[in-house]
Amino acid sequence: MNRIANSAPERNSLRLFLIRDYRLLFSAQIIALFGTGLATVALGLLAYELAGPSAGAVLATALTIKMSLYVVIAPLAAAYVDRLPRRAFLVVLDAIRAAVVIALPFVSEIWHIYVLVGVLQAASAAFTPTFQAVIPDIVTDEADFTRALSASQVAYTMESLLSPVLAAVALSFMTFNLLFVATSVGFAVSALLVLATRIPNARRSTHRKAWDRIASGVRIFVTTPRLRGIMALNLVAAAAGSIVVVNTVNYVRDELGGTQSDVAWMLAASGTGTLVTALLLPRVLDRTAERTVMTAGSVVLVVSASAAAALAVAGAFTWMLTAAVWALVGAGMAMLVTPTGKVLRRSVDPASIPEVFAAQFSLSHLAWLVTYPIAGWVGSSAGFAVTWSILAALAAVGAVAGFALWPRETVAELPVQATYETTRGECTLAAAQCACARAV
Repeated sequence: MNRIANSAPERNSLRLFLIRDYRLLFSAQIIALFGTGLATVALGLLAYELAGPSAGAVLATALTIKMSLYVVIAPLAAAYVDRLPRRAFLVVLDAIRAAVVIALPFVSEIWHIYVLVGVLQAASAAFTPTFQAVIPDIVTDEADFTRALSASQVAYTMESLLSPVLAAVALSFMTFNLLFVATSVGFAVSALLVLATRIPNARRSTHRKAWDRIASGVRIFVTTPRLRGIMALNLVAAAAGSIVVVNTVNYVRDELGGTQSDVAWMLAASGTGTLVTALLLPRVLDRTAERTVMTAGSVVLVVSASAAAALAVAGAFTWMLTAAVWALVGAGMAMLVTPTGKVLRRSVDPASIPEVFAAQFSLSHLAWLVTYPIAGWVGSSAGFAVTWSILAALAAVGAVAGFALWPRETVAELPVQATYETTRGECTLAAAQCACARAV
C-alpha cells in the first residue's frame, strides 16, 4: 500500500477533536500560548518603564537568554523525562511558569527581569519538547497526527495574530501589570487541563547514562540523512523568519513611517500567510511527500528573503509590497514547520521520540540564536539592505544543503517505512535503521 492509497479516504478534520485527551491538551496549549503572548506585550512595557530608551537592549538580552536556555535545557529534559511521570512533570512546569509570571510586576531592577525570564524560559524549554513528544502517543493515526501538527501551527499563528489585539483592548481599561496576572491564571488553567488528561509515561530509553540520552537525539539527527536535511532547513526558517520577528518594528516605524498599530498589522500579514497555508497543508500532505512540501517551503523563504533584500536595496519601501513579502515569509514558515513532527516520528522507534523532539527543539533554536543577532545588531549598524542580503544568503545556503542532504524517497521504499510505522515499538532502533536503510 503506498502513501496515496493509505491516505486516500477523506477524513473529517473535526474527528481529531473527538479524541478526549488531545482535546484537553490542545486547550491547554491554546490557553498557555495566549497567556505567553500577553506576557510578551507586558514584558516590553515593563522593560520600557525600567530602562526607557534602552528597553530594546533589555529585551534583546532577555531574548538571548531565552534562546540559550532553549538550546541547553531541552535535551536535558529529554534525558530524564522517561524517569518521570510526564503528566506530573508538565503540571509542575506550568505551575513554575505561573509563579514566575505573577512575580514580574514586583520587579524593580533590570537584573530581576533577567533572572525571572531565565527561570520562565527554562521551564518552557522543558515543557515544549515534552508536550510535543506526548502528542504521537495520544494521536496514533498518521493522518490525524498530521492534522494535529497543523492545528498546533494554527494555534501558534492565531496567538501571534490575536495576542497584540487582546493586549491592546485590555490595556484600554487596565495597567500592563494586570496582564501578568492574566498570564499567570492562564498557566494555572493549563496545568489543570493537563492534570485532567490521560498521558502515558514515556517509554524507557535504551540508554542508561544521562549523557548518552542527551546526545542520542543529536546523534540520530547527524546519522539520519532526512534529519540532517531538516537541520539545514532550520537555518532557512530562522534566516527568513528573523527578518519579520526582529526587524518589523524598526522597518515599519522608521522606513514606512507607520504607527504602533501599523506594526501589528504588518506582523498580522505574516501571520495570515502562515495561517492560510497551515489550514491547507493537511490535505496536501495526505498526497504529497513531506520532503517535497518542505523543500518547496525553503524555496519560498529564499525567494521572500531575497525580495525583502531587493526592496531594501532599491529603497522601494511600500506598504503593499512589504505586506506581500511578509505574507510569503509566513507561508514558507508553515510549509517548513508543519510537516517536521511527522518526519521526526517516522524516523525513529517510539522509545526515541522524546529525545529526537528535544534535539529538534534545541537545534532549531540554535539556528535562531545565530540569526537573531544578525538581524538585530547588524541591522542597527549596517542597515536593512546589508542585513537582509546576509540573511537571504544564509537561507539559500540552508535550502541547498537541505535539498542535498535529504535524499529523495521513492515509492518502492515507502512500504518499508509504513511497515516500520505500524509495528512502532516492535523493533529496536538498530533493527529499524537496518530495515529502512534504503529509505533514509
